[in-house]
Amino acid sequence: MESFSALGGLDVFVQAARTRSFAEAGRNLEISASAVSKSISRLEDRVGVRLFQRSTRSVRLTSEGEVFLERCGRILGEIQAAEDELSAMAQHPQGRLRVGLALSAGLPLPVLSEFMARHPEIELDLDFTDRLVDVIEEGFDVVIRGSALRDSRLVSRPLGPYRACLVASPAYVKKNGTPHKPDDLLHHACLHYRWASTGKIYQWPMKCSKMIAMPSSLPVTMVCNSLDALLYMALEGRGIACVPDFSVKSAVADGRLKTVLGTYISDSNTIHVVWPSNRKMTPKIRLFVDFLRANFTKYLVSGTSG
Repeated sequence: MESFSALGGLDVFVQAARTRSFAEAGRNLEISASAVSKSISRLEDRVGVRLFQRSTRSVRLTSEGEVFLERCGRILGEIQAAEDELSAMAQHPQGRLRVGLALSAGLPLPVLSEFMARHPEIELDLDFTDRLVDVIEEGFDVVIRGSALRDSRLVSRPLGPYRACLVASPAYVKKNGTPHKPDDLLHHACLHYRWASTGKIYQWPMKCSKMIAMPSSLPVTMVCNSLDALLYMALEGRGIACVPDFSVKSAVADGRLKTVLGTYISDSNTIHVVWPSNRKMTPKIRLFVDFLRANFTKYLVSGTSG
């Protein structure tokens, strides 16, 4: 099978056919007339027919050359149209973008909504899962994840920091009191999150005390595998929940939830945007990544993007 570079020979043929001159074709293509002649000869050898009648004064197409010129004109026209379309897409990216997100990652939703408003020509295909996806094998363009990069096949950029926090509604605190040290949690209703992928309960990242040897010894009033359900129960005053700080930013700001025991939380992390390193960064991926890095931190509780 001939390589794609054979199309260069078609371009030389079309130039020579339209100008009826190897010398003029060479000037248009910025190559020598002898290079044009050699290219035509290679093309004729490849297709097995003579395309030009040559004389010392001029060249003209054979009947086979006339037929070939018509086909080549359409082929090169399609190639030019494809290049023009790609150029337009680079200036105005469009198409489907498959994005992977964690089930508990409520943070990206506002920034994704803002991206959709600004770039309606991009179709977002959002896939939520607590499973650690294989970005390349599963065909994701981009993944937003709340942990460090551990795959050499991927490229990542930090979007900003987040940490866990304990929250409860004002009504719950009024009725049950505010915990002032970790031991106090033994006398409170604790709402827990279960990882859908493993079935394990998320362990609150707390500095343990003498009475609380490890976070798993905390009371379990409710367990669920939905951050939305966990937040709903906390807002309803059913207990204290441990959630990412970004997920309760607005609820804490407007007083619907209160943070407790903040100085006893030992966990902090960084959200990353990740994409395959072995693929050329397409215009739509670049647009999406640049937008996230420019706009993500305003939805965080603190910190700046890297």
